[in-house]
Amino acid sequence: MTARPKPSPLFLGIDTGGTYTDAVLWSEAGGPSGKVLAKAKALTTRHDLAVGISGAVDAVLQKAGTDPTAIKLVSMSTTLATNALVEGQGGRVALVMIGFAEGDLARDGLKAALGTDPVVFCPGGHDVHGNAAKLDLSGLEAALPELEKSVSGFAVCAYFATRNPAHELSARNLIRDRTGLPVTASHELSAKLGGPRRALTTLLNARLISMIDRLVAATEGFLAARNIAAPLMVVRGDGALVSAAFARQRPIETILSGPAASLVGARHMTGLDDAVVSDIGGTTTDVAVLDKGRPRLDPEGATVGGFRTMVEAVAMRTFGLGGDSEVALEDGVLSPKILLGPRRLVPLALAGMIHGEAVTSELERQLRAPNSGRMDGRLAVRTGVPERLAAGLTGAEAKLYELIGAVPQALDRLLTSNAQNATLNRLVSRGLVHVAGFTPSDAAHVLGRQANWDAAAARLGAELFARRRDGRGQFIAASPEAISERVLTALTRLSAEVILETAFAEDGLDGAATVAHALVQRAVDAHPGIARLSVALDRPVIGLGASAPLHYAGLAELVGNRCVVPEDTDVANALGAVVGQVRVSAEARVSQPKEGLFRVASGESVRDFNDEAAAIAAAEKDVRAIAAGRAKDAGTDSAEIEIASEFRVSTVEGQRMFIEAHVVAIASGRPRIAV
Repeated sequence: MTARPKPSPLFLGIDTGGTYTDAVLWSEAGGPSGKVLAKAKALTTRHDLAVGISGAVDAVLQKAGTDPTAIKLVSMSTTLATNALVEGQGGRVALVMIGFAEGDLARDGLKAALGTDPVVFCPGGHDVHGNAAKLDLSGLEAALPELEKSVSGFAVCAYFATRNPAHELSARNLIRDRTGLPVTASHELSAKLGGPRRALTTLLNARLISMIDRLVAATEGFLAARNIAAPLMVVRGDGALVSAAFARQRPIETILSGPAASLVGARHMTGLDDAVVSDIGGTTTDVAVLDKGRPRLDPEGATVGGFRTMVEAVAMRTFGLGGDSEVALEDGVLSPKILLGPRRLVPLALAGMIHGEAVTSELERQLRAPNSGRMDGRLAVRTGVPERLAAGLTGAEAKLYELIGAVPQALDRLLTSNAQNATLNRLVSRGLVHVAGFTPSDAAHVLGRQANWDAAAARLGAELFARRRDGRGQFIAASPEAISERVLTALTRLSAEVILETAFAEDGLDGAATVAHALVQRAVDAHPGIARLSVALDRPVIGLGASAPLHYAGLAELVGNRCVVPEDTDVANALGAVVGQVRVSAEARVSQPKEGLFRVASGESVRDFNDEAAAIAAAEKDVRAIAAGRAKDAGTDSAEIEIASEFRVSTVEGQRMFIEAHVVAIASGRPRIAV
C-alpha cells in the first residue's frame, strides 16, 4: 500500500494595522510562490485587539474551510508601534539617565520625545574603555514610590553602557525589585555609541511595551481559544521574524514592522527585484526601495514620527498620509488648499456605522445652524483602553476625560475654550481619546468608491466641510461631491510627492520635499509656467494597501513610470509576515585601554586579555554563542551563523598598532513550526 503524502503545513499571517486587521492563510504548496488559500479583513479594535484579530482570522478559516489545528505557524506584522510614534502616543514612562547631564536632553530630539514624562539623573556611568565612575542610585531610590503610581514603565540609559552595562543592570534590578514595572535598559537594544539617541530609543521602547504586550496577549488568547497550537512570530522592522516573547521585550524593534512585511510581500507577489514600494494605510504612507530583490536598510537607524532611533530597519520613509488622515484647510489665504494629515481621525463613516444615530444626529444639528463653526464635523470618544493607562493626568485632563464617554460627543458642545482643545489633543496623544472627523475615506464613500461603512454619515461630514469659507467669504465647494473630489485628488497628488521625495532622498539630493512638491504641482497645473520640468523614476512603483487601486489610479503620469498594484495588495503585510526568515545579530567590541591589555565587551560581560589574538577569538566565540541563543529565543532551531570582524589599526614607524575591533555574528533561519 502506498503511503498517502503528508499535507503541506498551513501558515497564518496576521497584520494589525491602524484601521484594519488583515489575515491570510498560505500554503507552501502550489508553485514557487506558494498559494494564498483565503484572505479577510476586520476592523482593528484598539480597545480590545482580540476582537479585530478574531474577526479576520475566523473569516479566513471559514472561507478556506480549514481545520484550525492544521495551522503550523502564525506570524504577525503590525503598524501599531509605527502609528503610535507618528501620532505621539504611548504610555507614560520615567527616564533614568546615569552619568549624563541635563544638557544632554537637548541632543538628538530627546527632550522633545520626553515631553512631560519624568526624568531622573544619577551619578555614574563608564568611560570609553568600560572603566566605572562612582554610581549613586539614592535619588532614583527616593523617587520610586511616587513614580510607580504615575508611570507604566521605566527606561534606563547609562553613559557608555555599550562598553560596560553594569550600572544599567544595577538600576534595572533596583526598579524591578521595588516596583515590579517593566524596565528597558539601553544596552539591550543597541551596541552603538551615542548616549542621547540610545536613550531616545530606550524611552520609545518603554512607551510601547504595554501596547505590544496587549497585542501579543490578545493574539495568543485567540489562538488558544481556537486550538491553534502553533508558534507565534512577529515581524521586525528589518523584515525578519522573531518570536512573540522576543518582541514583547523589544517592541521598539517592531516599528516599521508592517511596512517591512509589506516589502517582503511585494517582492513575493510581483517578482520585481527593483521597485519603489508605496504602502498606503489608514494612518500612514510608507515608501521604500527594493534593490536586487532586497529592501534597502537604514544604517543610521529608523526615523519615525520625526525621531531618529537606533533601530536597524528598512530604509523606510513614513508619512502621515492615509485614508483616515485629517482633512483641513490652509489658513490665512484667499484660496486655501486642502491639507491632509499627519493626524489620523476616525472617519465619520466608520463612527456612524459603529454608533449610528449618536453621530448622524449631531452632524444634522450642525448643518441646521445658519453658519458653520470651526468644530463642525468633529466628535470625541474614549478609546476604551484600561483605566490604569490614564494614570498621571493633570487636573484639566482628568476633568475633560471624565466628560468624554463611550458614545461620541460633538466638540462644539464638549469644549468651551481654546485651552480645552489643547487638553483634548493631549488626551489623544496619550491614546485615551479618539477624534472623529472628515477624512479621505469619507470622501470615497460620498463618491461611491468605497462602500463598507456608513455613507450617509460621510455625506453629512462632506456637506459640513464644503460650507466652510475661503478668504473671500465664499463656500470652498459647491457640493459634497465637489469637495470629495478635491480631497481624493489631493491624496493622489501628495502620494506622488512622497514617492518622489523618497527617491530624491535616496539619491542624496537636498531639499527633496521642496523639489517633489514643485514637480508634482507643475504636472497637475494647467499652466505649468515658462520652465518645463519633468521627472521619471527609473523603476516601477508597487502600490500596496486596500485603497491603493483607488488612490494610485492616476499615479503613473505623476511619477513617470508604471504603477503595479498586485492582486493581493490588500493583504501584502499579512502575506509578507509568513514568508520571511528569523534573523538576529550579536556584537562585541575589543578595545585596548593600555598597551598590551585587550578588553572584550560582549553581551553583559567585560573581560581582559593580554593577547590580541586571544581577545578576538574570545569575542568571536562570545558573539557566536549569543547569536545562537538569540536565534533560538527568536524562534528558529536551524540557524546558520556568519561572523564578520572589522579592525581599526594604525601604523607608527612601520609597526601595526591595534586600536579597536568590532565583531558581529548574524544568525538566520526559517522559523520552527508545530509538529
